[in-house]
Amino acid sequence: MHSLLKFITCGSVDDGKSTLIGHMLYDAKLIFADQKKALELDSKVGSNDGGIDYSLLLDGLMAEREQGITIDVAYRYFTSDRRSFIVADTPGHEEYTRNMAVGASFADLAVILVDASKGVLVQTRRHSRICALMGIRHVVYAVNKMDLVDYDEGTFENIRVEINKMTAEYDFSTRYLIPVSATAGDNITKLSERMPWYHGKTLLAYLEEIDVTDNTAQDGFVLPVQRVSRPNREYRGFQGQIEVGEIAVGDDITVLPSGNVSKVKSIYNMMDKTDAAFADQAVSIELEDEIDVSRGCVFVKDVDLQVGKMFTARILWMDDTKLVEGKNYYLKIGTNTVPAVVINIKYKMDVNTGDKLKTERLFKNEIAVCNIACSDPIVYDKFSEHKDLGCFILIDRITNMTSACGVIEHSLRREGNLTWHEMDITRKLRAKQKGQTPKTIWMTGLSGAGKSTLINELEKRLFAQGKHTMVLDGDNVRMGLNKNLGFKEVDRIENIRRVSEVAKLMNDAGLIVLTSFISPFAQDRASAREVIGNENFIEIYVATSLEECEKRDVKGLYKKARSGQLPNFSGISSPYEPPKNPEITIDTAGQTVEESVDYLLKELTKWGC
Repeated sequence: MHSLLKFITCGSVDDGKSTLIGHMLYDAKLIFADQKKALELDSKVGSNDGGIDYSLLLDGLMAEREQGITIDVAYRYFTSDRRSFIVADTPGHEEYTRNMAVGASFADLAVILVDASKGVLVQTRRHSRICALMGIRHVVYAVNKMDLVDYDEGTFENIRVEINKMTAEYDFSTRYLIPVSATAGDNITKLSERMPWYHGKTLLAYLEEIDVTDNTAQDGFVLPVQRVSRPNREYRGFQGQIEVGEIAVGDDITVLPSGNVSKVKSIYNMMDKTDAAFADQAVSIELEDEIDVSRGCVFVKDVDLQVGKMFTARILWMDDTKLVEGKNYYLKIGTNTVPAVVINIKYKMDVNTGDKLKTERLFKNEIAVCNIACSDPIVYDKFSEHKDLGCFILIDRITNMTSACGVIEHSLRREGNLTWHEMDITRKLRAKQKGQTPKTIWMTGLSGAGKSTLINELEKRLFAQGKHTMVLDGDNVRMGLNKNLGFKEVDRIENIRRVSEVAKLMNDAGLIVLTSFISPFAQDRASAREVIGNENFIEIYVATSLEECEKRDVKGLYKKARSGQLPNFSGISSPYEPPKNPEITIDTAGQTVEESVDYLLKELTKWGC
């Protein structure tokens, strides 16, 4: 049985990644006869002046062949006499860095190409840093296109010195440099006669011999629960893949994050009942006790994992939309997905120098260290201790796109000093005393839409009915609680976050809360709904048009915004994202205040208010 090596190729644009692997497969006769014939025919109409274009073996997309670049991650499986391989050929363009990160997440080793005629570029440094971030501990730097520099030893040595300086900060277990020519085939499968000064191994020989075994064995037993199986009334099994260790029938097992303990009653591996199971096996485990277990829980034995809500992580930002502090996402770790917020960006990394730069926002392909808080406790550990529960992704809550990938560095100490105290006088008792159902009525719309006027009149009506209310008005809050905030995107996000927490506390006090905020971003309103609770949140969209609002311009703000005196003004110089599914929609144009409030009261009764 051959050992398996999973590796990626990466580097800057047009460094010859696909050509290198294609040439290796061709020379080592690791392709079928029909593939060889097709390659030779395709090359005649390609972009290599009639010579064999080895990159065609990996560039499978039509756009890749037309442009002569790699766009998507191309996976190839092959076997030599000494080893089996899976290679992920990843894009070099900065635009497709996220694709490279996906390929790196599966690999044990990286082959990073450097163009000998250009030296170490920014993308080379970025890819090296991403490989280190993703936990790759073995790298090969293939200094390609040596034919373009006349196989000069001095050029290679200069690049070697620069690479050694660049990688000094990374925790690579092995690092190997090979001068090659992907087009001519030098030092790929056979040592080149044109570089007699090189006395190392060929690329294929090195890949066949390198030992990538992880000798830092992870402790204990870990199984993230992926699914609860209940085929009949007698059986309730918890399914998932064993990430670390082994388990046997009769073993004590702890369920995190709850901390409940039970014994293993039975184990099924596929359809077969077994007495024990081991790492990498997909199993179904039945417990002796009926305890609460769901997807996202983790079974553990003889291991100390972290359970908490806050940690520090190193992330690679992959979204076209910038990251700003306070923005909310879904965080997926193991089999668990929870709402999370980037509390603050501690610093970002300068790709060239490794310097730590202070910033409040992060753009595509930048790497940074951030503090992250989750809405619910999660099970995690340092990436260096347990890889599977030390890495995560952030998902945009509106588009469901993957925005970032990251690794956990450590927990935040401040969390360990905080404890939520349950009070004897509960929200339910306070609500009963007041004879009402606490709700937050969240009114959103453009400036001048009529929000403050409606809220004021609506509260009068509710007060007359004997309701206990409190209004949180945008301007009033900014003159007190949030007077330290400006109107940049990060400040707007924090403004809404604080208001959401205050509204929740007031709901806990039994009050009906009425808010009047532009709250222009859909994601922030979704976060407010999550903080307050979907069952307690009533969103009213005051859908008065921009033209009507600008015509009113009670405070003269639109005039200032149009003249450039008022930056970041919603609807003019900053976007307003209308709600897609509000509980209530109203357009105040053509209606009196009384008519509008009559309509709102009628609609609010449908929502239990």
